Amino acid sequence: MRKYMIVTVAAAGLLLAGCQRQAENLVEVTGHLFVFNYQVASATYLLTLKKTGPIPDGSVIIAEFENPEGGDPLVLNQKIYPIDDKIALQSEKLHCVRKDRPYSVSVRLVDKDGKVLQELKTQFRSDLDQTVLPSKPLVLGALYEKNPEVFKPDGTVDFSNTDKCPA
Repeated sequence: MRKYMIVTVAAAGLLLAGCQRQAENLVEVTGHLFVFNYQVASATYLLTLKKTGPIPDGSVIIAEFENPEGGDPLVLNQKIYPIDDKIALQSEKLHCVRKDRPYSVSVRLVDKDGKVLQELKTQFRSDLDQTVLPSKPLVLGALYEKNPEVFKPDGTVDFSNTDKCPA
């Protein structure tokens, strides 16, 4: 009987420890990539997360993306809504993304009082240099009209990339 009691208590302890560990991880990374948009000549980070536990109301995600140009990281603060099961974090426009170079991102999930609930770190790696993008958007406006700085009135086209990036 005593042996049965010890086994039962040990099993219950393991189950409770498993539940506690699960509660620590409220989100997990499900994807990360660079988005190169030819039409508007932009590159951005896109990080996707999935909720794995209940997140308190009023919580925010603070993501710090490494700046490919150097300098201070690009910071994104995004509120989390209870209805969101998936969370997409997209950075502002980037410049100077290099092929096969690792770029780091740090993510903090913070409650409404500023308490850090979870921290994540991951890396992005592009299989393209940003030099594949033109310097100027190909289209302008909601109707996607051709950009006259790229598509010249004389019929010539200038797709050149003139971004100046550190070596």
